[in-house]
Amino acid sequence: MDVFVIPVARDRYELYCETSTVGEDVTEAVDAPEPVSGWRRWKPRAVIVRVRRRFSEILAAAEQRQRQEHRDDEPQGWLARTQERTLAWIVERIAEQRLLWNLRRETSAVLVHPEDMTFEQVLTLVRRKLQHDYERHRRWLVIDTLLLIISGVLAIVPGPNILAYYFLFRVVGHWLSMRGARQGLDRVHFTSRPCPPLAELRELADLEPSQREQRIHDIAGRLRLTNLATFYERIAV
Repeated sequence: MDVFVIPVARDRYELYCETSTVGEDVTEAVDAPEPVSGWRRWKPRAVIVRVRRRFSEILAAAEQRQRQEHRDDEPQGWLARTQERTLAWIVERIAEQRLLWNLRRETSAVLVHPEDMTFEQVLTLVRRKLQHDYERHRRWLVIDTLLLIISGVLAIVPGPNILAYYFLFRVVGHWLSMRGARQGLDRVHFTSRPCPPLAELRELADLEPSQREQRIHDIAGRLRLTNLATFYERIAV
């Protein structure tokens, strides 16, 4: 797995990775049938199965929306528009948490970094960011779990329930991110690979938008990172 250390300012860095889809991998789908009625519906395993299936549905809808991002037709009605905005928000969160979600199954990774940084500098930076991410996602996991419990009746019903999209995604997303951060801190063996084009990203934040867009697309093309430009614009600008 390649972990890119992206300069988003002269002295600020973000971690980035790129894969095609994350839905099937992160949900760890369970084949057991879902209970539909009776007290068995609330047994721990039944609840876990339902949560994973709902989360899988949310990711599938978000990734489908991402593939159709440039469509011309607008959703009709306030409910459809609200659901569309929710899916757009989920697409952005997937991009932000993709690294931690993927890292949780890895035992080795390559840190791809600007060539003017030493491996010791990069490793210290990465471990500091992983520790920060672990603590941040743990804090929000507690908060969002409490909110999910409060809205539990609406959060677990089938169908395009907006509260379910929001709270369920946040709770499971924070949990997966915590696992990825802890895996990176405790079990992943990191190696290093300098990458000259990454150093060029430090100067882009100060450029005019049109110049910056052209440069970031050029660098992303050289690195063969399809979504790097979108990531940079959202995080750095």
